[in-house]
Amino acid sequence: MAAVAEKSYGELLLAYEPSVIKTEEENQRALKALSEILSKGESHLGKDERRFVELLSKLISDFERSAYRIGGAQPAEVLRELMRARGMRPRDLWAVFGSKGITSEVLRGKRGISKERAKTLARMFSVSAELFI
Repeated sequence: MAAVAEKSYGELLLAYEPSVIKTEEENQRALKALSEILSKGESHLGKDERRFVELLSKLISDFERSAYRIGGAQPAEVLRELMRARGMRPRDLWAVFGSKGITSEVLRGKRGISKERAKTLARMFSVSAELFI
């Protein structure tokens, strides 16, 4: 795979023009931008790109925390809603849970989420691990 040239923080700001996210449409654009940047692999990101990913992640997290207030929901419901908001499929979680079967059981609420998996999901979705416990 050919190396992708690293962009400076300023170039990323100009290209993506990040701002406080106020609508679902803006959130989708931010998620798409984040996906584009991460497509070359997190281990291949330069310092400025990591800094920009951190900014976008914070903007997305802040919007989703306020837009998708989930109170009293079961962990499986929370997980399904976060996946829906990001356009994710169950297969996107197979690596987290270790198999297709376990992922399916968790999403149906037939199996609980361990503290360790909750921490992994919390990092993945930029939310509190307590949502999954």
